[in-house]
Amino acid sequence: MVARQEVSAWRPKVPGVVEVLHAHFTEHAYPMHVHDAWTLLIVDDGAIRYDLDRREHGAPSDTVTLLPPQVPHNGSSATPRGFRKRVLYLDLPELDETFIGPAVDGPVLVDPLLRRRVAQVHAALAHRGDELEAQSRLALIGERLRARLRPRLVAPARPAGDGVAHRLRELLDERLSRGVTLDEAAGLVHAHPAHLVRAFSGAFGIAPHQYLMARRVDRARRLLLDGRSPSEVAAAVGFYDQAHLNRHFKRLVGTTPGRFARLDGPGPGRFAGKRRSGETRSVETRSGQPRSGHRTDQGRSDPPAPAP
Repeated sequence: MVARQEVSAWRPKVPGVVEVLHAHFTEHAYPMHVHDAWTLLIVDDGAIRYDLDRREHGAPSDTVTLLPPQVPHNGSSATPRGFRKRVLYLDLPELDETFIGPAVDGPVLVDPLLRRRVAQVHAALAHRGDELEAQSRLALIGERLRARLRPRLVAPARPAGDGVAHRLRELLDERLSRGVTLDEAAGLVHAHPAHLVRAFSGAFGIAPHQYLMARRVDRARRLLLDGRSPSEVAAAVGFYDQAHLNRHFKRLVGTTPGRFARLDGPGPGRFAGKRRSGETRSVETRSGQPRSGHRTDQGRSDPPAPAP
């Protein structure tokens, strides 16, 4: 099979939507990483398998997947033909940190109405001027997600050593751009370096350096979508140089910062031109025919639903 990928990402002018991502991968596998926003995912073709909090899950095409912020996960295709997905990265006030535990316990939601509403938001986000519709439908999604997660709410229990791990995570977040050495971190949180690494990895399922790089890539995505160049972004988020950014960005996102942000010429799975925040990108099929980067479904369409 020839490796094939299509990636389209943009930041709409809709409160609560940090980023929209549409992608088709046949071979790319995401390593363990984290996001600073909620990840609301639907699969239009194929299926995805992933590990979340050391438990294996699957995302087939008839479900909705909700991945909480700050919780490490990976991802790869569960079928030889790859997968096609649409993702909303969300910062919703109704989903605060108390819902993270319930989402970890059950990230896969079998809910046809919820899936249809998520697809409708993607359809609304494909057109300028439909921001009010997208915001209205997003409000219904937030309400339904909260209702699905609320029955699972329980007081979290922290294992031994969890306090040290959380203090290190706070430190890494504070020094996202400038970074921190392990010895310096150990001194600041008053723990032996080896214990610090073990405690962090045990609490979050990801090593401190992996967490830091994933957060930097997340921030790089936002800056690229704001129209900043890869070289500017590399310096702004703490990478040594653009090559350093390129290496980690491609490993986590599946494409290079340059392709994520702009394209100088046509080609399969590539963007047509540089754009600013709120603008859309188009990609082309293998036949060379243009295809919108905001297609509401890949070869299928959801049945109509009542207006909110």
